[in-house]
Amino acid sequence: MLPALVAVMKIWGKMNNPSIKKNIVISTLYQILSILTPLITAPYVSRIIGTDGIGAYSYTSANQTYFSLIAALGTASYGMREIARNRNDKVKRSQLFWEIELLSVLTSVAMLVIWAIFIGFQKKNQVMYLILTLNLFNTMLDISWFFDGLEQFQYTVTKNALVKIAGVILILLFIKSPQDTNLYVFIMTGTTLLGTMSMWLELHKFVIKTPIKLSHLKSHFHETLIYFIPTIATSIYTYMDKSLIQVITNSNAENAYYEQATKIINLTKAVTFTAVNNVLGARISFLFAQKRIDEIKERIRGSIDYILFIGVGIGFGLIGISDTFVPIFFGQGWDKVVLLLRLFSPQIVIIGISNCLGAQYYNPAGLRKQSAVYIIIGAVVNFVLNLFLIPHFASAGATCASIIAELTISILYLKNSNGFLDAAYIFKVLWKKLLAGAAMAAVILLLNGLGIGNFAKLLIQFVAGSATYLVMLMLLKDKSFKFMLKMLKRG
Repeated sequence: MLPALVAVMKIWGKMNNPSIKKNIVISTLYQILSILTPLITAPYVSRIIGTDGIGAYSYTSANQTYFSLIAALGTASYGMREIARNRNDKVKRSQLFWEIELLSVLTSVAMLVIWAIFIGFQKKNQVMYLILTLNLFNTMLDISWFFDGLEQFQYTVTKNALVKIAGVILILLFIKSPQDTNLYVFIMTGTTLLGTMSMWLELHKFVIKTPIKLSHLKSHFHETLIYFIPTIATSIYTYMDKSLIQVITNSNAENAYYEQATKIINLTKAVTFTAVNNVLGARISFLFAQKRIDEIKERIRGSIDYILFIGVGIGFGLIGISDTFVPIFFGQGWDKVVLLLRLFSPQIVIIGISNCLGAQYYNPAGLRKQSAVYIIIGAVVNFVLNLFLIPHFASAGATCASIIAELTISILYLKNSNGFLDAAYIFKVLWKKLLAGAAMAAVILLLNGLGIGNFAKLLIQFVAGSATYLVMLMLLKDKSFKFMLKMLKRG
């Protein structure tokens, strides 16, 4: 994987004009690597550290994330959009970079002070909290938004790929018992920070020294606050779920089950829409600045067709293979993850729709205030449902609350997308995929009865399920392949 990634970087790194085809390939290769690394480490760590260690890490990292979110404000989305809109003006983009990054440093320093006070009151897992301080420095120095805005993904991908591989090697070499949990946390946070710092080595190629106008910081702060509101609201059903599970159930095990299930779901999201949205979000910001509305609509429709094609396949695939997959991947004692993965499976498609519209319409169009309202509504729905469901169903209740919250947001996004995407188009491109996905899940579940080893069974289920899905789509004359190829040819 790494040699292929590096080869792509060298060949395409010489090109001056950003290419969507190039960037989707680069981003997809990186997402594949992002999937492979946890696929290597998660089975190992789940067996070595166990539910107590993973549950503690899940809870403490969720608490730390609130501080990082406030430190970052909405810099990632706002910064990427502003750089994309001004990418052809080196002086303007340089000034924007230095001003936005200075703002990020100031907010991060403020949160470091508050974080230090917070740690002082923690009697349990204090060492783990101290190690997680590295995440705040990562937030302060993270400039991936700048390269994303320029559509120069090769600079962020190559270095992050190298540190991910280094992280895997370090985990396999040094994590040997539950007593190594803090060392595991240090490797995870330290390698991430290393990748972030390495991006600064390439910065001189794209920015020049410009005077920073402190008067502009107030404007940037106001804008990043607008982008921050949906970010903090989203955290309620991505991080607060873990906090509430721990507080309500007082069970590291329940938090560990939820952590492992969300880890797999997050990997599937990376395959389904992260790469496409990262690339097209920057390009569409540029197209909005040029008022090329028809092209934007076509690109959004092409993206949603791809997202549904991948998302439906993975969702129904998870329903089918969870019984076989979980014991192989996590080992014994993780049976509840099977239930959680099946409950989570619709989220891949549901959040795929809202994420596509958020990244490719609301954010590039400057409608972050509007999208913030919808995300806050979803967050409130999730929080209230968590209070009712977690006491009765623990981690399964948190899972159901997340699904309903995401569905609420996707419906609101679609209803108010002003013709850039609508429910009728979603149904038009979705129903054939749902039929094909249901047929695939049925085939995989029938193969559960095979009296062979789990590894062989999983391989057979994967091949048979994938073949069923693709053949059914061809029989139903689904046009996803043709439409996606057309989008790629446009570049």
